[in-house]
Amino acid sequence: MKSIKIITGVLVVLVLSACRKDFLDRKPLDQVGASDYFKAPKDLETYVNQFYNNSIFPIANEYGLDFNSDNAVATNFDARLAGTRTLDNANAISFGAVRNVNYFFDNYKRIEGLAAFDDYKQYVGEAHFFRALIYFDLLKGWGDIQWFTSVPGTESPELLQQRDPRNIIADNIIKDLDTAAMYLQAAKTDGAARINKWMALLIQSRVALYEGTWEKYHAGDPFGVASPQPEKYFNKAVEAATKIMESGVYSIYSTGSPNTDYYDLFSKQRSYSGNTEIMFWKNFDNNLGKAEGAFVREVNYRQRDPYEHSQTKELADSYLCTDGNPISGNPLFKGYANIGLEMQNRDSRFFQTFGMPGIPWRITVENIITKYDELYTILNQGVPYYSPCGYVLRKGYDAREQYQVPIFEGTPGIIYRYGEALLNFAEAKAELGAITQDDIDKSIKLLRDRVGMPNLILSAIATDPEWDFPTLSPIINEVRRERRIELAAEGFRFDDIMRWAAADELIVGKRPHGFKAAQLAVNPYPVDADGFLDPYQQKLPAGYGFKIGRDYLNAIPKDQLLLNPSLVQNPGWN
Repeated sequence: MKSIKIITGVLVVLVLSACRKDFLDRKPLDQVGASDYFKAPKDLETYVNQFYNNSIFPIANEYGLDFNSDNAVATNFDARLAGTRTLDNANAISFGAVRNVNYFFDNYKRIEGLAAFDDYKQYVGEAHFFRALIYFDLLKGWGDIQWFTSVPGTESPELLQQRDPRNIIADNIIKDLDTAAMYLQAAKTDGAARINKWMALLIQSRVALYEGTWEKYHAGDPFGVASPQPEKYFNKAVEAATKIMESGVYSIYSTGSPNTDYYDLFSKQRSYSGNTEIMFWKNFDNNLGKAEGAFVREVNYRQRDPYEHSQTKELADSYLCTDGNPISGNPLFKGYANIGLEMQNRDSRFFQTFGMPGIPWRITVENIITKYDELYTILNQGVPYYSPCGYVLRKGYDAREQYQVPIFEGTPGIIYRYGEALLNFAEAKAELGAITQDDIDKSIKLLRDRVGMPNLILSAIATDPEWDFPTLSPIINEVRRERRIELAAEGFRFDDIMRWAAADELIVGKRPHGFKAAQLAVNPYPVDADGFLDPYQQKLPAGYGFKIGRDYLNAIPKDQLLLNPSLVQNPGWN
């Protein structure tokens, strides 16, 4: 049984062995027996609080998001997209968080008879929600994975079990979210304290859409499942999103200012407690915990200076013209001579996501305004201003320096928003081949109305010779475009590429490009034959080397394969 004990040491971590200062202080449960701890609803609340952390709830538009996709680049290319990962540096599959949440399920019933279920069902619902989130990350990373519902003993044969098929894992995640939605509060609340049932349904729509598209587009490849049932998951995604849409709890944030509302949603809110669109968010306050970084948000590259990061031409070209048609052959498109011209007559989300000349870049406390023209004048002149593709991210950045201090910035962070539910609904309907104009009107139209764009008319979709997916239907192409634009820099793009099995269309043999280099006074980056920035030209002369038969899933490390002979390596990694 020595091997089982070793696996236990690798996969299991004690629950509270590394408390953070921004979390409630209490003794670790390896020092306090469960019978001493699970005595009151407050104990259950305290226990599940540990899962309200950044690894569980990444902040939308935060540093590092979308840089593993075709939407954005850093000075150094992404190893997974480049196909340069090796088995020797494979990340271990960690079940520590699974163990932590299952410890709750093993022990929370000790409270029965001491309190009414209604007094603590919220925390039971949260535990189901968190287990779903934890397993969803494992599913995306490794596909098939062992499903545990309790904490195995050190000698338990479960530790040496085979991996369960990914569709079984997806079904269990969805089931957990059904239970979570049943127990969690229905009230919207302030959206910053505790999760509610609508968030569980949002994640359920996300998981179901992910698995449905994975099973559809990976059918027949090494990453598919036996007897795929994508329609089952698409229907579940529609069902979950529809419940949110029909609840009346949320709506798209709009003040009737199409040129600023989208930007303001991410950048000018000091609190989201009254916001109609934001479902869950995190507060940051520069007056609290500056030294610890517990309540403040890093300025990093995206807040003021690019710091060797940028968005790509490929993303920029996705934005439609103001007539609702693509830029290809469109007389409204003014060309690429400079970024100001490029942004003219375009979907206003373009200049509300990217820095645009004429728009404030910095506003001092004394109300002295410096515009993005100045930043583009000095772009690529010194590391803070290096921008490999030229397009500077503006979304999520508040130019008012009164909310900034050195290193940190106080804009609250969005975790979940209603806009995603609308996009999940529309995509699932399109994948089912059942989308109607009414479906579009109650989903995509609402997002376009906010920014003053024409509605998507199902019977009159303009052909785009540059569609990313020419073999798919026009509506699927346009729903995917809408998703890319609306959710830009929010961390969805990589997952979308993986679940669509789209690396061959979007990644393999391609390099990201930027705007015309001629508009820069200084340019340290390579340029292609047409004059566009081509930052990876020398580093990746043949383009990204993503391996289609391997890189859709992570490798299982060699030591874990040795410890558990029942494990089988993921495709392409042998």
